[in-house]
Amino acid sequence: MSDHAADFVLQAISFDTLEGWKDDDPSGLFEVMRRCRRQISDVKPYRTGSLGLSSEDLLPLLVAAEDVSPSSPASARAFFETHCRPFLIRRKDGNSGFVTAFYEPDIEVSERPDEIFRFPFYRRPDDLIDLDDANRPAELDSAYAFGRLHDGRIGAYPDRRAIDQGFLEGRGLEIAWAKSKVDVFFVHVQGAARLRYRDGHIGRITYAAKAGHAFSAIGKLLIERGEIDRAEISMQAIRAWLARNPERVDEVLWHNHSYIFFREAPSQAFSLRTADPGAGPIAAAKVPLLAGRSLAVDRMIHTFGFPFFIRAESLTHLDHGRPFRRLMLALDTGSAIVGPARGDIFTGSGDMAGESAGTVRNDADFAILIPNAAAGRFD
Repeated sequence: MSDHAADFVLQAISFDTLEGWKDDDPSGLFEVMRRCRRQISDVKPYRTGSLGLSSEDLLPLLVAAEDVSPSSPASARAFFETHCRPFLIRRKDGNSGFVTAFYEPDIEVSERPDEIFRFPFYRRPDDLIDLDDANRPAELDSAYAFGRLHDGRIGAYPDRRAIDQGFLEGRGLEIAWAKSKVDVFFVHVQGAARLRYRDGHIGRITYAAKAGHAFSAIGKLLIERGEIDRAEISMQAIRAWLARNPERVDEVLWHNHSYIFFREAPSQAFSLRTADPGAGPIAAAKVPLLAGRSLAVDRMIHTFGFPFFIRAESLTHLDHGRPFRRLMLALDTGSAIVGPARGDIFTGSGDMAGESAGTVRNDADFAILIPNAAAGRFD
């Protein structure tokens, strides 16, 4: 384990002590695992996080799952019990883990701007470049993964305010235009969206890159200013405050300098008649997200594709009043998802999924399931 993961330890436990495990049904994960295997084997292995678990460590589990079609929840659990060992992620500061949730918004858009549809979703600009330790200027913090190449010099890319005020206009980067700047902002937060065009066809956009600036939560800003009580904070509460204070929308949104660029997902475009509300977007792991079973994690620590069992006793509205206790796969990441026991639960697509996601802010226990061959390194 590298120094980056020194703020937590993995504690070996048994499935018998994994509270809620015996009531879970992870049968839906097998098709997703097959897709992960194809991504790793045929396209590109996932980046290894600082925990030190690699795609190669994951492959034995994915290979074993290739031809498995569980006949029952018990047989699905037995598969993981046979091929993995669970480890509880314990933070050294004694704090519990924490989960939020995200969803795929459903946004009405136009292919052309007019007096109603005025707020664009942008493709990645050609002057935005990836940064690493070799080319990052000394004046840019190591957290900057993107910058601007201009006149042979690399610097910070313009932030949300500059882009909102027209920095990218006239470059042909617009994918579509939405009615609401707030809607666009929350698509940036979620990282993907279904776009409903006025002629009835539906497309998808997903994350392509970001301007590079750190994410700053506007909910935290509104709490600190005394605008929303900490106990009441949620996506719905933030939207309601913005609706009540239209003259302050720009100021608050510009507090988050981070800006997201998108790419179209043509292979996932579909007609209104054949739209499948259960089909999730393709996110960072390059496989479709499965609602309720896909988790965004800190990719600096964790590696995509690994199973995590999440237990959040206070999170009850996702499971009809029962505590949330589910096996999930790490398939995405996000700027606000930082830490070893920090996760974002994908709740699905559309308004109902958004209602479910917007109020998830719960303490949670995280257990990672490590394939047997690699598990010995963590005893």
